[in-house]
Amino acid sequence: MEVTSATVPTTTSTVAETSTSEISSDFETFLKMLTVQMENQDPLNPVDSSDYAVQLATFSGVEQQVQTNDLLRSLAAQMGAGGMAQMAGWVGMEARTNAPVSFDGTPVELSTSPVALADSVELVVTDDRGSEVQRLAMSSTDTDVTWAGVTADGAPLPAGQYSIEVVSRLQGQEIGRTKAESYERVTEVQSNAGESVLVLASGTTIPVTEVTAVREPTTN
Repeated sequence: MEVTSATVPTTTSTVAETSTSEISSDFETFLKMLTVQMENQDPLNPVDSSDYAVQLATFSGVEQQVQTNDLLRSLAAQMGAGGMAQMAGWVGMEARTNAPVSFDGTPVELSTSPVALADSVELVVTDDRGSEVQRLAMSSTDTDVTWAGVTADGAPLPAGQYSIEVVSRLQGQEIGRTKAESYERVTEVQSNAGESVLVLASGTTIPVTEVTAVREPTTN
């Protein structure tokens, strides 16, 4: 609630300059303002007592809302800490997400979701600058694909981060585009603004809500 001359018609300039944050956090400040308003009102045109009641009720509601917001923030922080404790067991595990693939020369297992009705499906690979580096045909029935990360002549692509999308088409028209998912080791769990997030081995940070599967680390 912002108190202005329209809300408190006869409040002095000193009182009118009181910040909203002070009014919201200190009920005694408001009572002092109300007293000053009464002392400085025009005796020939006094403020109606019902207006005082409305102001008092309005401020009381604002104060309660501020207290409610503080309580919600406290609960969110507690829930975030609790969620982080629960996710701590994921450290060292492999989480499947649609985050960019961290390629180091080793073939990467992908989980894909092509549209079943598609008559052509492609894996579209882009580098960390957003430039397309590869386009590979695949079947609309393939849900588990291994991306070798090599060019047409068999040379490996440079190590780095690559985004991989599955583009489905029917009679030449695109009917679906989804991100391929891959597994990566979880190295840390953090709390960010009350939300638990995972830090992957590549340094990528993702919300826990984007994880679709977790598994024991695979051995080569």
